[in-house]
Amino acid sequence: MTATTTAPAARPRALTFGNMWLSAALIAVIVLYPMFFGKAMNFGVSTLIFAGLAMSWNILGGWAGQTSLGHAALLGIGAYTMTLLAIPERVPAIFGGPVAPWWGALIAMVLAALIAAVWGGLTFRLRGSYFTLSSIAVALVIRLIAINSEWTGGSEGLFMPDLPRFLGLDLFDRKAEYILAAAFVVLTLGITHAIRRSRLGYALQAVREDEDGARALGIDPTRMKVIAFMISAALTALGGALYGIYLQAFEPHTLLELPISVQIALMAIIGGRGTIQGPAIGAILLAVFGEIFRNVFANANLLIYGVLILVVTLFAPNGVMGLFQRGGRKLGTAR
Repeated sequence: MTATTTAPAARPRALTFGNMWLSAALIAVIVLYPMFFGKAMNFGVSTLIFAGLAMSWNILGGWAGQTSLGHAALLGIGAYTMTLLAIPERVPAIFGGPVAPWWGALIAMVLAALIAAVWGGLTFRLRGSYFTLSSIAVALVIRLIAINSEWTGGSEGLFMPDLPRFLGLDLFDRKAEYILAAAFVVLTLGITHAIRRSRLGYALQAVREDEDGARALGIDPTRMKVIAFMISAALTALGGALYGIYLQAFEPHTLLELPISVQIALMAIIGGRGTIQGPAIGAILLAVFGEIFRNVFANANLLIYGVLILVVTLFAPNGVMGLFQRGGRKLGTAR
């Protein structure tokens, strides 16, 4: 009698949604949107810009686990820096004349990253909610500076001057703005993919899950969080520059307010904090719901945000992407 061995049953492979295919589907939707909704380019541009901003926030708030409620300040740095450098009467003499908007956006990204390095270096050494509180405080300080400075236009804000064409594109044309906003989303998506697959991504996840354990493995939590903050800040400033072009005129009472920071954070949280595509999906969902109920409820945004927060907290604490992942595991088990 020969002994027979039974091979262990193969474990069902769960269907996962955090892969390149979902990113490709997202990019396909972005490419196809103008073909089917060509008359709604205004909606498309604003949605893409906020999708990129939510993904930028997610690098710090999702991957590093540091909740910021002051990203409106970084958004404002992008919009104000690019616009001030483009206005002949306001550009500093050191530049010798108006600066092209693409160079202005690049300068804004560097400036935001440097501010994030100092800001994060001072606050990330502390545990608890200090960073979240400091993010609100810094945003308020920058808002007060913008309101009380004549150089920044005071409470009246700034009007965008005539801008040179970028690669032949009229920057005030909605189709051109859609292309640039789409490029911004693809850039943030690509950087998030790169972070996820890099040592930085693994280090950030280790810090987020257990800071003491990460330190025991030789990871410097403060350094990792500062790096994540600098990347997030630079991308947010780039989004701010695009948002300034999209608005063409802006003031600190709307651009630098706390609700803008909360809106960006909620998009990432509702879509799926710490996931790759979740923040973009959250931005699209909030934009679509906001558009549908805009004429039904006077304070649609606040109502929608309140309801969605309640629904997500109760039924999907990991966001929409968490629901997808859970459904994928069930499908994989059922096969």
